[in-house]
Parts: sequence; C-alpha cells; structure tokens
Amino acid sequence: MDLKLSIRLNENLFLRDPETSDLGRRILKNGISLIHKLGFEAFTFKKLGEEIHTTEASIYRYFENKHRLLLYIITWYWSYLEYQVVFSINNLTDSEAKIKRVIDLLTRELDDSLGTLDFDKRALYNIVISESSKAYLSKDVDEHNSIQLFKPYKDLCDRIALLFNDFNPTYDYPHSLASTVVEAAHFQYFFAQHLPRLTEVKKDENDFTVKNFLEHLVFATLSK
Repeated sequence: MDLKLSIRLNENLFLRDPETSDLGRRILKNGISLIHKLGFEAFTFKKLGEEIHTTEASIYRYFENKHRLLLYIITWYWSYLEYQVVFSINNLTDSEAKIKRVIDLLTRELDDSLGTLDFDKRALYNIVISESSKAYLSKDVDEHNSIQLFKPYKDLCDRIALLFNDFNPTYDYPHSLASTVVEAAHFQYFFAQHLPRLTEVKKDENDFTVKNFLEHLVFATLSK
C-alpha cells in the first residue's frame, strides 16, 4: 500500500513550512537521519547544512533553532500515531481489543509501506525512543504549551485515556495511565539498549516483550 498522507502541524513550530519546498523537505529528511546518527546534542544546523549542501542561514529561515526542528519531527510522529490509532480501531467494537491494538501500534516502528513519506522511518522511530522527552523537558515547556506545541501528544493520550475509561469507567487515573503507557513503550526499548538493569526487555528481543509487559500493566491496573 502506498499511502499519501498530509499532516498539518502547528504553525508556531516553524518559520516557513518545510513541506512547501524541496529544501524544506530535504531539511526534514536529512535532519531526521543526522539526529539519529549523531544524537540531538551533537546535531547542529551547520552539520545539517554541510550534509545537504546549503547554508546555516537557509535552515534558520525554516526553523528558529534545532529544538524547534526536534519538536516538529516529534510532533509529526505523535500526529501520525494518533491517525493510525483512529484508523486501526475504527471497525473494532470491543474495548479490550481496541486497547490491545493501540499497544501494538505504540510498540512497533512506522509501517515501511508508507512509500510517499520520504524519510528513514526507522530513524524517526529511534529518535522518538531516545530524544522525544527532550521536546518537553526544557525550561520553555510552559511557553511552548501555551501555544499548543504539545497538542498532538496530548490528543493521543486523551484518545487512549478514553479507551481506558470505556474498559473501566470507575478507574480514577485514565490520563495518568495513558501517558505512562506511551512513555513506557519507548523507555523500555531505550533501557534495553543502554540501561539494561532497569528492564527485563533484552536488547535483541522483538517488540512482543514490551507489548506483553504493557498489556499486563494496563489490564492488571484497569481490572482491579
């Protein structure tokens, strides 16, 4: 399947919409690859400019700084993931089946059949695992929140919380559980790769271990 997908993001994320030009799209595509390769701390617009044969100044015409670029990339991912959730559970009626489907989506990479999305999908997924918390763990978090830069992330958690509420309307903490599950889905992979004493998940294991853990966590919690 070759899916053409257009996601409209908050205009406060960029100075010029990168999706409207060839250079902007190259900034996104190569920015994802370079952040994945170098890590966010070592990544700079100077290095990105050298990679795509343009100037730092040209990149700054699209993004105020590298943190805004990271926010754009992560926000795109959350927006797409919410789209996947809505699409995947649309024909399901059982609340347990819906929750299991969402957990499945949270614990695997982007579908590589999305051929029109011209970037390294595995790199994007790994950026979410290792860098996504840096999008909001900053001194500017309240300012960024006031202009709704985190809305796609909160919308995703809201949607998951509603599923938890459908399964058990008496559970008092559906949003807390939803945000915990979303974060744990990525932290467990990070821990397995870098801090293995913090998890039973093994570095070379597939996503079923994390999926099984999250299903146990959610249903053990909601069934009490």
